[in-house]
Amino acid sequence: MTSIYFETENNPAPAGLQAGYFKSADGFQLRYALCKTTAESSRQGTVILLHGRNEAFEKYFETIADLNKRGFCVATMDWRGQGGSFRMLKDAQRGYVRNFADYRSDFEIFLKTIVMPDCPPPFYILAHSTGALIALQSHEMLQSRIQRMVLASPFLGLARSIFSDRQLRPLATLLAYAGFGSRYAGKVPLQLPPESFARNPLTHDQTRYIRNATITRDQPQLGIAGPTIQWLAQTLRAIHSINTAKFYESFSIPTLFLVPGADRVVDARAAIKLAENLRTASLITIDGAYHELLQESDFYREQVWAAFDAFIPGSAAPEQLTEPALTEL
Repeated sequence: MTSIYFETENNPAPAGLQAGYFKSADGFQLRYALCKTTAESSRQGTVILLHGRNEAFEKYFETIADLNKRGFCVATMDWRGQGGSFRMLKDAQRGYVRNFADYRSDFEIFLKTIVMPDCPPPFYILAHSTGALIALQSHEMLQSRIQRMVLASPFLGLARSIFSDRQLRPLATLLAYAGFGSRYAGKVPLQLPPESFARNPLTHDQTRYIRNATITRDQPQLGIAGPTIQWLAQTLRAIHSINTAKFYESFSIPTLFLVPGADRVVDARAAIKLAENLRTASLITIDGAYHELLQESDFYREQVWAAFDAFIPGSAAPEQLTEPALTEL
């Protein structure tokens, strides 16, 4: 029997993890996981964990366990085209989405058919990178369902490119319409091997880096390579759509932006700008941290969890944190 998820000695699944599949509106099979807490706490609720591009929920076993210890049920899913979910192209390594709205549709079905029937309210979101962008794009659907959101390293622009996002968006859109959408957008970044820790832009923590790289080395079907032109065009259009006065005025979910101070993957300035334009947003910078805040070294992760515990009602930290309050910008 083929396992739905994969664990190792160095990356054990949290106790009680259950995994399965649900169908998207267009009939594709998408993988999800639920993990109910065993913590003795009067607090209750569910954190919906949304991960980024080229990630599978195995990468978040440690995070799921951390949330369970705080008294939360956790619900998570793999986005279409990555992880253990259906791949859209024959070449399964290409990061592709037909339309960014498909992510929102998949997320809504997950909420309606899996999360809300099987998990205790109230509901909160903890999202990383592209997952944060999907959560922001889904705000109208979420407003009556989600109490609060914590967005870590939100993908709201590219950190390094010879072109600006404003230049790339029409160029990528034109190339996609011309029939090049399934081609890689630039040089193809391959799966990073465990030994490539030096100078990586993701985390300062070598143990976590090797653990995560080993997941896709041992289970290559869970990983993908670079994004395609279509994925880039759709994502840049989604980013453009939330940088408008209409979005600023309609957004009403209390949201905490956690921005790494040394992010070399996404544009931290774009996240800061958006947070400053939203009435219900707060912003904390984690000085010196790299892109993957939830995979960072303990020095940075403790700051992330302190911010989470202060912002999410009912969060019961495994040990009472005594660190001074983080500076809110």
